[in-house]
Amino acid sequence: MNTEKIKVHFTDNYLINPTNPIAVNMIGAGGTGSKVLTGLMEMNHSLIALGHAGLQIRLWDDDIITEANLGRQRFADSETGLYKSVALINRANRWSGTNWKSETVKFERDSLGRLPEHGGASIFISCVDNVKARFEIADILTGLNNNYTYSNCPRYWIDFGNSQHTGQVILSSIGKIKQPNSEKYEPVDNLPFITEEFTDLLKQSETNDDAPSCSLAEALDKQDLYINGVLAQMGCSLLWELFRNGLIETRGLFLNLKNFRSQPIPVA
Repeated sequence: MNTEKIKVHFTDNYLINPTNPIAVNMIGAGGTGSKVLTGLMEMNHSLIALGHAGLQIRLWDDDIITEANLGRQRFADSETGLYKSVALINRANRWSGTNWKSETVKFERDSLGRLPEHGGASIFISCVDNVKARFEIADILTGLNNNYTYSNCPRYWIDFGNSQHTGQVILSSIGKIKQPNSEKYEPVDNLPFITEEFTDLLKQSETNDDAPSCSLAEALDKQDLYINGVLAQMGCSLLWELFRNGLIETRGLFLNLKNFRSQPIPVA
């Protein structure tokens, strides 16, 4: 008889029943980020309907909308020339009556090595298009050291990444999350960073061309039309499970849209 307990991660208690909206720093507003934000709008509305305090999003991106972004990303022709973060947050606030914020700079340390202003949040979501940015985010999150107020104490990082037909979503804890005792499950208090767990995989993909595309056709040669949207939906579903169920057995996934296969990443 197999008596081995299933490994799970219990959601940090504060996220389940907060007194104020959960602060979220979202980094990247492109092909994936623009679609993840739609998922967060739906999630915020649903959480509030269930009696939760909801989410407070701050979106970071210094890119300007160009014609090449239309079609694959969530932008209209009339928004060309605007900052991506401003266009998306303005639209989200009009739709949902929220007071979410946009930042038209990169989420990075300044020339003196200081952390970003307004950098405090409970959840960090990265939708960046190069490996260097992921390692920089990991370095910043490691340096936060929980120096913020309890409501903005850094707890989780969820990273979205993809190539043309494949991608991954990985949830990490920022440090250890206190877990309850359980007779049924084996609680896991630490979910490692993608930069720690899959360092070799990230370095292998470091040669990918992340230069801006000049047209939609060129952009589609780098990232297929629906890879971003599928990852966004699956990643938001993972985050929703963290809120709704209070525990997870799976902390991410690898996706191959070419053969329609996904591989879950179990809590371990």
